[in-house]
Amino acid sequence: MRFQVLGPVTVHDDLGGPVALRGPRYREVLARLILAHRHVVPVSRLVDDLWDEPPANAVGAVRTFVAGLRRALEPDRPPRTPARLLVTEGLGYALRAEPDAVDAWRFDDAVRVASTLPAEQAFSLLTAALGWWQGPAYTDFAEEGWARAERSRLTEQRLLAVERRAAAQLALGAAAAAVPDLDAHVTEHPWREDAWGLLATALYRSGRQADALAVLARARRMLAQDLGIDPGPTLRRLEHDLLRQAAHLDPAATDPTVRVWEQARAAYDNAVPPHARTRLESTAGLMRDLAVTGGGGLAAARAHRISAVVAADELGDAELTARVIGIYDVPAIWTRSDDPAQDRRLVAIAEKTLLRLPAHDDADRARLLATIAVESRGTLPVDNPTEAGPRPLRAAREAEDIARRLHDPALLAFALNGVFMQSFQRAGLAQRRAAVGTEIVAVAANSKLATYEVLGHLILVQTRCAGADYPGADQHADAADALARRYELPLVEVFTTWYRALRTSATQVLATAEAAYEAAAATLTGAGMPGLEQGMLPLAQLSLYLRHHDTGKIAAIAPDTDWGPYKSWVEPTLLVARGDLDGAREALHHLTSPPRDLLFEALWAIVAQAAIAVDDVETMHRASIQLSPAAAETTAQSALLSVGPVRTLLDDLGTAMSH
Repeated sequence: MRFQVLGPVTVHDDLGGPVALRGPRYREVLARLILAHRHVVPVSRLVDDLWDEPPANAVGAVRTFVAGLRRALEPDRPPRTPARLLVTEGLGYALRAEPDAVDAWRFDDAVRVASTLPAEQAFSLLTAALGWWQGPAYTDFAEEGWARAERSRLTEQRLLAVERRAAAQLALGAAAAAVPDLDAHVTEHPWREDAWGLLATALYRSGRQADALAVLARARRMLAQDLGIDPGPTLRRLEHDLLRQAAHLDPAATDPTVRVWEQARAAYDNAVPPHARTRLESTAGLMRDLAVTGGGGLAAARAHRISAVVAADELGDAELTARVIGIYDVPAIWTRSDDPAQDRRLVAIAEKTLLRLPAHDDADRARLLATIAVESRGTLPVDNPTEAGPRPLRAAREAEDIARRLHDPALLAFALNGVFMQSFQRAGLAQRRAAVGTEIVAVAANSKLATYEVLGHLILVQTRCAGADYPGADQHADAADALARRYELPLVEVFTTWYRALRTSATQVLATAEAAYEAAAATLTGAGMPGLEQGMLPLAQLSLYLRHHDTGKIAAIAPDTDWGPYKSWVEPTLLVARGDLDGAREALHHLTSPPRDLLFEALWAIVAQAAIAVDDVETMHRASIQLSPAAAETTAQSALLSVGPVRTLLDDLGTAMSH
């Protein structure tokens, strides 16, 4: 069940359908229990909150409301079995919803987590979180005393989220994009001095110094009229800095590529009416080109893109929204998302738009389907990814069918990118991906689609590595680099440099391989690819030490090493190296399967070696089943790192399990 209180109080089931609640009192009891945040609310407190003058049967009425809610929230619960969601404890009731089941709870978590994230991820998370608001919090019960403090608190959280989102936009170099929302924000909430400062800074960084100073004058006037106070020291200092053009305000401090794009956007904003629908399409097109420029371009492009998509969606024009989503056909090679929250938001809007799109609009439909496939990377079900089941896989195949029928090379390349992203149902599918990469190269070369031609070559680097064909991988890496130089695609170097570090690790001594990986990791700094960067260097180093059987090096890895999303699968190996065999067994006992992506084989290989070390037959059996389809391949599917040939590992597992 999903509960909404950021707006009208509603409930939706697992399929997204509305759950019928019998009347306003039932909804009020539910809202009051949600507000308690999983804590028990005594029946006496519910009576006091529901009635100014409780009727004689008030306690019985509360019990009736709770019984009705239980039937609605747990319709499949067998008779006379205890409730699991709306529970009785002592003399009261508690709603034991999961932490992510209530939009207000998720929103609080999002605001808290965003304060710890880099600007790009914070922007995406806060954009998604602000989209959960469907009106003032607890709208139905605005006059109720029990809701007053919580409504005020959530409203303050929302205002804070708006300002932190704008601050993240400024950090990303997207100053002009932040101006409209900030202007509306300060108009509605003129007492928020931080917001005035953000607006002035955004205007200044958009090349509008006079407007920035005018905003601060407006702030001074409104504060005096509404509150009878002067601006605080922060705004006064900002005004002083604007007048003297202080260096720390200079947009030159941001990435120069982003600055150029931001200036172009500012000029476009001045030329095109703010509500013109063509603006949204043009913005999405600009962001598609910006995404491949390197530096901060990719991060800024993602920030602008989600803004344009959300804005188009709010207009309610399905065809416009489809074009704004689909125009961003940036090739994607890495199977872990850089920003999962933003990707989920994009996929949700794309799915909604598909339902509203006219049936005859095949090209836009295919682009939406391809977007769903690409942006759902790494989300195949871990336990049972059936061949025909997962929605992203079906979307990829449908997009491919439409593109072939339309004979549209650019659309086909985009659709095949989605097919690639959904080609990880099991281990050992490198040859299937090789066929996809080969076709992408052919289609792209014939139609002069340089970025997709690069994508095809990078896929073939990966698949050649899976077959231990390093000379073949060299040829495709060289071809990708040549295209990158010709068309100024600096992000390609990240992947080819990491491949060459892997190549070095296969032929050189340990110290040389370590140095190659350190150099490769440096290419990720500022590249705007957190989904690739986080945890990758220590994982590559661990793969080296395992292949060299260097337990001492593994044991010496710092305890505070950031393993990113890979921690649970490397932890047993670290514990083995430190001599904690019982701890390793316990970690293996609770281990889930790795995500089905480019590191699936490598992570299972790491787990398998730990299982062999502690004689965990159950985990060895699981690893053998998962890795067997890749018996003819290596664990170098990612073209970034390798734990060795799969056949060797399967032999080791077989020997260990037979003893």
